[in-house]
Amino acid sequence: MNTVKANIKNPKVWVLVIGVTVAVGMVAAAETRRRRRRKAKFKEDFGAFVQRFLILPFPQPPPPAAKQTLAGLTFAINDIFELEDYVTGFGNPDWARTHEAAEKTAVTVTALLKNGAVCVGKTVMGELGFGVSGENMHYGTPINPEMPAHAPGGSSSGSAVAVAAGLVDFALGTDTIGCIRIPAAFCGLLSYRPSHGAVSTIGVLPNSQSLDTVGWLARDPSILLRVGHTLLKLNTVEPRRARRLVFADDLFQLSKVPKQKAEGVINKAIENLSGYQPQQHINFGQHISLNVPSLKGFLDQSTNVQNGISNLKALSSAMVSLQRHEFKTNHEDWVKSVEPKLALDVSDNVLTAINTTHENIKALYDIGKELRACMQILLKDDGILVIPTVADPPLKLNSKKRDTVESHNRALILSSIASMSGCCQVTIPLGKNDGYPISVSFITFHGGDKFLLDTVLDMYSSLKEQINFISNPAPLQDANENFDASELLKEKGNAAYKGKQWNKAVNYYSEAIKLNGKNATYYSNRAAAYLQLGCFQKAEEDCNMAISLDKKNVKAYLRRGTARESLLFYKDAAQDFKHALVLEPQNKVARHAEKRLRKLMS
Repeated sequence: MNTVKANIKNPKVWVLVIGVTVAVGMVAAAETRRRRRRKAKFKEDFGAFVQRFLILPFPQPPPPAAKQTLAGLTFAINDIFELEDYVTGFGNPDWARTHEAAEKTAVTVTALLKNGAVCVGKTVMGELGFGVSGENMHYGTPINPEMPAHAPGGSSSGSAVAVAAGLVDFALGTDTIGCIRIPAAFCGLLSYRPSHGAVSTIGVLPNSQSLDTVGWLARDPSILLRVGHTLLKLNTVEPRRARRLVFADDLFQLSKVPKQKAEGVINKAIENLSGYQPQQHINFGQHISLNVPSLKGFLDQSTNVQNGISNLKALSSAMVSLQRHEFKTNHEDWVKSVEPKLALDVSDNVLTAINTTHENIKALYDIGKELRACMQILLKDDGILVIPTVADPPLKLNSKKRDTVESHNRALILSSIASMSGCCQVTIPLGKNDGYPISVSFITFHGGDKFLLDTVLDMYSSLKEQINFISNPAPLQDANENFDASELLKEKGNAAYKGKQWNKAVNYYSEAIKLNGKNATYYSNRAAAYLQLGCFQKAEEDCNMAISLDKKNVKAYLRRGTARESLLFYKDAAQDFKHALVLEPQNKVARHAEKRLRKLMS
């Protein structure tokens, strides 16, 4: 500007200034147009695709041949499936750069094309098949249509988003340790993980062969079933059998959605359907502790809580160890020679896999065999295990690592059952809770794929009618201010507690609460009994109520911290123990617990 002022009478300077201004304006306008085009494209496909194309189905056979079962449907595939003359990217540019175009198309994709479906593109996936958030730093993270500011789930994130956004009728992905099930839960979709080995993986890049399956996602149960018939080659007719639903109560304690909501919807849905036996309940962690002896070598000896949850943590630990061992076998040479650029969390997984030597590989495979037999004992040929699909809502994009790790660990506990046993699992959306999608999963015995898919189709329309139950918790009963009777019941509960009659103690405290629902001690005492029974979510809920009634109830903070630690919510548990220390600085239990959790989180 000083130069312009000094030469304001010089016409050459004015020409220069005008020229620069016009040039800058043109560049700015071009950049604005580019951003608008990019934004329009981004809105169009939600960032789900790495490549768009059109592969038409095989020709329709002439009459009287039956019409192709998938005629008129469109689908997308993860960038892990091979297509003839296309380079398979495996979610990472360095992989694509160092590999040639495929010579053949994956068996599953060919089967879909033969049955009339149209393939419209390849979707974004987690790098090398790792990660449960669905984020990809190279190709961008697909936008979750249900919650745009939150993760879509992975590693089959693009496939889930393409279906949820209505861009395709269904999509293929792979499921190793939850890679189809988790994005289905986060995006409010149906998904199917078949029995291990039931669907061909020829032409699919391996992550961990003992865990890898080809899965699919859809919005409509009939499409889910039609794809299943194509890929699983199922018999169209099978004798109808009774169905027995078994709720895993301890697994629902891991979930932030109260079990009664999911249970209420399912029970209402099957009320008027034939062929359903009375529901059953089980502590699944205790069941596997009795039937999967090889898990003992994977129990965490450092924790002070040894129970059914510990066995579930051990199962997920074994699953991750198996994945790492097989990934190393498959890809160690490529990783070391190429040194690919990877996102930080993926790099941690890959380097840990490459640098870890597992001494007892046989134990990992033994766990899988024992768990499959354990599931057969529980489910026989008519049982369906009901569990939450995920424990937490979708994390916000770019969440802190600590929060991501805690959520990741809880998700793996739930996904390890089908992954390690090889049993089939279907994810079923149940509407929303507090604004985020929720779902349950049905798991049945290995080879029971048609039975499971038929069950979903049988129940789904009735389930949809009952979804409104999810957001309508039962109203609290009015308190009867009969203090003398409630105090007497509390004392009986205390006596039962001291006598280690935990169930009886819960009943007495519950009766006291019915008479006087405004006494924090009753809730806190019942929480203590629930902790002894291993009912951690119920203990947490009681402590929440106790604290809402009495902000200085130290015992409630301690008990809630214990419950949350048992449910693997380490950050929340640490906050509870810190709060107890503020109220009672000399409390040794709180001090030791806070130190222990700080060490665990580090």
